[in-house]
Amino acid sequence: MIKHFIKYRLYLFILILIIIVISTIKIVNIKKSEGVEFVIGMSQANLTEPWRISMNKEIIAQAKQYKNIKIVYKDAGGDTNKQKKDINELVSVGVDLLIVSINDSKKLTPLVSEVYKTIPVIVLDRAVEGYDYSLYIGPDNENIGIQAGNLVVDLIGENQGKVIEVQGVLDSSPVIARSNGFKSVIKKHPNVKIFRTIVSEWQRDEAEDKITEVLKEDKDINVIFTHNDYMALGAYKAVYKLGLKNIKIIGVDGLTGENGGLDLVSKGILQGTFTCKTGGSEAINYAMEILNKKTDIPKKTILKSEKITMENVNEYLNNKFKKSVEKKDITIGYAQLTSESKWRDANSISIKTAAKNDGINLDFREYGYTQADQKKLIRDLIKKKVDVIAFSPFVKSGWDDVLMEAKNAGISVILSDRSVDSDDSLWNCNIGSDFIEEGRRAARLLLTRFKDKDVNIFELQGNMGSAPQIEREAGFKEVIKDYHNYKIVATETGNFSFENGKQVIKKFLKTRSKDINVVYAHNDDMALGAIEAIKEAGLVPGKDIVVIGIDGTREALLSIIKGEMYCTIECNPLLGPQLMKTASQIMMGEDVPVKIVNAEDIFTEFNSAKEVNNRLY
Repeated sequence: MIKHFIKYRLYLFILILIIIVISTIKIVNIKKSEGVEFVIGMSQANLTEPWRISMNKEIIAQAKQYKNIKIVYKDAGGDTNKQKKDINELVSVGVDLLIVSINDSKKLTPLVSEVYKTIPVIVLDRAVEGYDYSLYIGPDNENIGIQAGNLVVDLIGENQGKVIEVQGVLDSSPVIARSNGFKSVIKKHPNVKIFRTIVSEWQRDEAEDKITEVLKEDKDINVIFTHNDYMALGAYKAVYKLGLKNIKIIGVDGLTGENGGLDLVSKGILQGTFTCKTGGSEAINYAMEILNKKTDIPKKTILKSEKITMENVNEYLNNKFKKSVEKKDITIGYAQLTSESKWRDANSISIKTAAKNDGINLDFREYGYTQADQKKLIRDLIKKKVDVIAFSPFVKSGWDDVLMEAKNAGISVILSDRSVDSDDSLWNCNIGSDFIEEGRRAARLLLTRFKDKDVNIFELQGNMGSAPQIEREAGFKEVIKDYHNYKIVATETGNFSFENGKQVIKKFLKTRSKDINVVYAHNDDMALGAIEAIKEAGLVPGKDIVVIGIDGTREALLSIIKGEMYCTIECNPLLGPQLMKTASQIMMGEDVPVKIVNAEDIFTEFNSAKEVNNRLY
């Protein structure tokens, strides 16, 4: 019996091996017979939702623009185990790159991480955990929820109102993010109550049935917010069937075509929807750049979402189908404050070099140390009537006035490096880093250094109110909050400069040298200044006090090699090529992402020596 079982298992293994070999030969034959250079695997979570069908259509349409690629498609049908099998099959037959729109982020993260070790992986829509992929393309689902919450509040007004929230798949990442954003707005308005939350698996019929039952219990509902337009259509059918007149419905997706969100808004069936691009065409374009070994590929591309109502649906449709117009001569105005660090120097050189390489006119203005100085530079560029204005905002708040002036002048705005808290209708794209994740990474590395020991931390912050200061602080605290042996005992700003960082730590160590064993600096210049202050105090950096920086400069890597700095988190300043590319896309009438996040690394004693000679800054 055992012999027969072993023989059966052996035959099964041989059969699987034969299937893999035949499939691999098929891929090779496709390349030879069809003149195909690259075969791309596409693993789709399901094809029951119109949004995902639209994603596949976009991929097919965009792939036709390239004569040397072939797409091999797999549909998991909403089954995570089936999607695991699909991905393994695509990899085993030898695809050159994998595009995956994930069914379950948590369960599929380990497999995507494993695949990423062998071939490039582009993740669409639902992000996996961590950074083990080539590129993520998707929407800002929390912001979509926030926009939906604001629209609900506007629709209800000052009166008491009740809302039904209709979610997609329970505990999926888009649902969690959209619901969190939605509820963050609603809780600020006591007159608005979420009466019931329904889970309808993204499906129209299920939404119709469940909403019908709820409305039979209580017809006194003001607004129904559904997490996609397909369920919104189901909500409308339920409301219509019961003969109810005053319930307003909003959805998410903003697809074109009959019964797409834009069509439903045009007909007055929905009071609003929020565009949620699939990223299909972007995935193919980036896939080709990756396969052709192009540099400057971002780590994340966050697609813009727009509120669509009866007031702007026709204008949106007209703009959507308007043909791109090539503009050969582009003038970019860049408003830069006086450099405070080596990172900023490298950033400026990258912008100037990229403009020269791309044949773009650059009016680069560098002056001042305050927000008022930077606003003056921007207003000078508005008067000059440049095509695009780019700048790295000194602080996060207080830009609405000058951004509105640029918008009224018809000038597009790109935020470089740092973000603002102004509404994204006032600017086009933010190119930079994930500062919150940088703070998290710094904290995670610190946890591996000290483990269970008591840790007293001096947080040396950048200029107060700037996006990196706010977000690097938030990310760091988010990670250490559950570790009670880690305490931030002192915080002060060093304004991102070497000298200020040195003086702050020097002053502290004169009276409280035994109170800290870690300096967490928001950039490398301050970290290096802190190291010099530590040495002048007769202490040993790396032994008596551990120093962590952010930026990944050459000087920081050299300090790590010497054992003085513990680690640095890369924050890539070489934004010039991406800035020029985005500006050109804007001027040609193309849609651009709302956020482009750089690909960045972590440097410790294990990889700094290998990288140090490659640093361009």
